Amino acid sequence: MTDLIDKRPNFYGFSGLDRSAHIREREGWLDEVLDRPDTMLVLVWRTRSFVLEIDGTPPRAAMLAVTEHRHLVPLAESVAFLGEFDGVAHVALDLSPLEETDILNTLAAHGAFTDLRRIGPLLERFDGSLLAYARGLMWWHQRHRFCGVCGHPTVSVKGGHQRSCSNQTCRAPHFPRTDPAVIMLVHDGERCLLGRQKIWPEGMYSTLAGFVEPGETLEEAVAREVWEESGIRVRDVRYHSSQPWPFPSSLMLGFHATAKSFDIVRNDDELGDAQWYTVEDLAGFESHGKFLPRRDSIARRLVQDWVESVRPELYEAVDRVPSAYPVRTT
Repeated sequence: MTDLIDKRPNFYGFSGLDRSAHIREREGWLDEVLDRPDTMLVLVWRTRSFVLEIDGTPPRAAMLAVTEHRHLVPLAESVAFLGEFDGVAHVALDLSPLEETDILNTLAAHGAFTDLRRIGPLLERFDGSLLAYARGLMWWHQRHRFCGVCGHPTVSVKGGHQRSCSNQTCRAPHFPRTDPAVIMLVHDGERCLLGRQKIWPEGMYSTLAGFVEPGETLEEAVAREVWEESGIRVRDVRYHSSQPWPFPSSLMLGFHATAKSFDIVRNDDELGDAQWYTVEDLAGFESHGKFLPRRDSIARRLVQDWVESVRPELYEAVDRVPSAYPVRTT
């Protein structure tokens, strides 16, 4: 899968999973998958992912064999087929209805539920992508239990990749949604534009970003968001890469853009601060109590790749700048 792009993939993407969409249509097929002895269960509980953490070793997804844990399936609020890897089926279960004490009594010996963002950068690519996929799909199920057309309950069909209205006079189909968002590193050749939201941890600076609006191209969305937040005009908007970001349901579409104006006019409703920074500034961020985006984010990738293109000798210094968000270290 990684031969689809000419650069290192972002976190949470390119797992190599075969989603096998062509066989989801067959009625009863999900039950057949759950009857396979090698099927693995990927657990989600109240948006947290099930992982195994052992001191001194990287964390990993704590997937359970269905042969030993089939009893969990009827306890799940939602069940969805994720796909196959090397012929092994992976099925997501949302165990959110269970109380925390029940979770501890049932699963403590196999792993624990945690925020995926706390350990994401440390996970092997397949594990990280699979857990992100399961989290995003289970979130969608939680938020679409009722029909947006008539208000009746919906039911899960097609292996958990569609919900259909139970009202026979409506029967509207609903599909998993992903919200497209543009995220961009704006630069003038020697400086990059970073901002911070007021709700972020103190000292945290990142690239600008925002959701795409109806009837808008991605390039237009980049220009609009930058102008709305910082008063900067841009040109030469160039696609960089994308990243699934299931926190809760976005697809981040990354760009680099060149500034054609330079005086910042900050929108105080959008940002708490916005500044131009040289690479030398970024390398000295920590000494000034400032932080860069989290390491599993495309925002960090956009910054690092720009640094590498203009001042490669300072790449490692910028790479060492921490994020303000806690991430487990091995």
